[in-house]
Amino acid sequence: MVAQRVRTRFAPSPTGYLHVGGLRTALYNYLFAKKMKGDFIIRIEDTDQSRKVEDAQRNLIKTLEWAGIVADESPEHGGNYGPYVQSERLHIYRQYCDRLLEDKNAYYCFSTSEELEENRQLQLKQGLQPKYNRKWLPEEMGGSMPSSEVRKKMAEGVPYVIRMKVPDYVSVWFEDMIRGPVEFDSSTIDDQVLMKSDGFPTYHFASVIDDHLMEFTHIIRGEEWLPSMPKHLLLYEFFGWEPPRFAHLPLLLNPDRSKLSKRQGDVAVEDYIRKGYSCDTIVNFVAMLGWNEGEGTEQEVYSLQELIEKFSLERVGKAGAVFNVEKLNWLEKQYIKSRPAADIIRTIKPLLSAELARKETPLSKEVITSDLYLEQVIELMRERVGFEHEFVTFSSYFFFEPEAYEEEAVQKRWTAGTNTLLREFSSVLETLDPFSAETIEAALKEFVAPRGLKPAVLIHPLRILASGVSFGPSLYHMLEVLGREAVLRRVAKGVERLAAQG
Repeated sequence: MVAQRVRTRFAPSPTGYLHVGGLRTALYNYLFAKKMKGDFIIRIEDTDQSRKVEDAQRNLIKTLEWAGIVADESPEHGGNYGPYVQSERLHIYRQYCDRLLEDKNAYYCFSTSEELEENRQLQLKQGLQPKYNRKWLPEEMGGSMPSSEVRKKMAEGVPYVIRMKVPDYVSVWFEDMIRGPVEFDSSTIDDQVLMKSDGFPTYHFASVIDDHLMEFTHIIRGEEWLPSMPKHLLLYEFFGWEPPRFAHLPLLLNPDRSKLSKRQGDVAVEDYIRKGYSCDTIVNFVAMLGWNEGEGTEQEVYSLQELIEKFSLERVGKAGAVFNVEKLNWLEKQYIKSRPAADIIRTIKPLLSAELARKETPLSKEVITSDLYLEQVIELMRERVGFEHEFVTFSSYFFFEPEAYEEEAVQKRWTAGTNTLLREFSSVLETLDPFSAETIEAALKEFVAPRGLKPAVLIHPLRILASGVSFGPSLYHMLEVLGREAVLRRVAKGVERLAAQG
């Protein structure tokens, strides 16, 4: 017998941004499918039209593709199992709902929202779990409502929903690929609404129909869907279908172990993109939220291809996974340290061009936007930046003149004779050949030694005037990259400004 080709899916609602939990669900589905040489599909679940956001579908797919998660089938990629948007499949759900009505596994319900709320409050007062009271369950299905009353309401055009009838006194059981055996008693299961009064199906009904018709072999989703499993499994049973295998992922938690929410920080993937995190970092970080390669493995930095090769659902834990921003920042720095300069240059060139369009610089734009110059800046600053954009923003002195000098550093490093020393050393730099880190260092030491001074008397003032700040990479290498003309100009300008300030 030929094994069925693995098919997994990510089925978001187009209600806005992509939650980091949604990205993890999509990623795990993608990794599992690709590991098993199968297909990953995106389906849009827009049955709740009141929450639908314009362009959300395109944004979801675009964000996933930014992360390297490209669907084999989707509303935009097409495929043999479409349509891939639930609002375009309403005729399919109606057909299967009619079948449940015919088989007496579903019934019409005309209860108003006021009646439902009144019943709910009554059950709560009695200490009962709120459930529909089956007022409209017809006599032929074991209820008390005459069929004639149902037909009357239908003829009058009274709005209705269609509910599934949950069998009494049965146990619903399945084997979760992460959690093991899970069992539910039918007494805890409500008669779920399948079709709403607006003619749209509920998530529970539509997802089961689509998962079967699209031939998904594995459903990998968050544990918040675990309580819905008995309703879904009963629908598979009503239709006589073989269910796919299920895996429910652990919750994502804040550092205080509460459920991850906007109240304690960003939860949208787009927020982290705007802050400058790379797709490598986010994918790597999200992959580790619940999964690890196993004992004895110290590797923490993975490429997407490595994750595909090493991922397994057996290594996904049951316990909630803490979203640790410090770990996310650490990962970003690891990638920056190892990322090829050419890749970083591709990212920062547009950022630099945008800065140059709004700010003046006396430096040659042709030079400072060249790959050679940018590569020198990158190698000097790799260990000091947290994001790629900081090669431009945090390292702005490589591209623009300092607008101010760190006041506290000036007060600490300047003495009455500092400006005189800077002027005299500038004369040395004017004729230095070649103008390199090695020759600058040697010249500085030769300059201060006969004066009985330490190199620090010039090192710190030179750094402040050349960059505006008291910290940064090797001074001598920084001056070499800036070049003789820029260094002499900045020193002269700085000495003049500070002398004028007294």
